Amino acid sequence: MGALLPLLLVAQAACAADVLVVTARPHVVQVPAGVRVIDLDAAERIETEITAGLPKEPERAEALIRQRLTHGGAALQQRLATAHQGVVDAWSLGVQKVPAVVVDKRYVVYGETDVARAVARIAQHRERRP
Repeated sequence: MGALLPLLLVAQAACAADVLVVTARPHVVQVPAGVRVIDLDAAERIETEITAGLPKEPERAEALIRQRLTHGGAALQQRLATAHQGVVDAWSLGVQKVPAVVVDKRYVVYGETDVARAVARIAQHRERRP
C-alpha cells in the first residue's frame, strides 16, 4: 500500500489539475492521455510540408502554395491555427525552456520528460506550501 499511495496522489493531482506540456524537438515527453501538448515546432513542420518541392519561379511557387492551402482546406487551416495558438499560449504563460510541464497555469517543472513525475513534484511542493 505504501508504494501505491504516491501513484494515487499523482493520478489525483493530474485529474484535478489543468496540466499542459510544452515541448519541441528533440525532446520526447511521456504524456498521459488527456493532457494538452504544445509542440513549439508544429507550425514550422506544417509550413515545411506546404513549401516542400517548390519551383524556383516565384509565380509558380506562389500558385502551388495557394493550391496546397486550398486543397488542405479547413483541416489545414485549423492545424496551423492550433500550432500558432500553442506558441502564443506558451509565451503568455512565461514558459522559458522546454520541455516544461505546467500545472494550473501557475506551477512549472522544466526539463522533466515524464509528466507524471513532474506532476508529483508539483503536488509535493503544494503539500508543503498550501
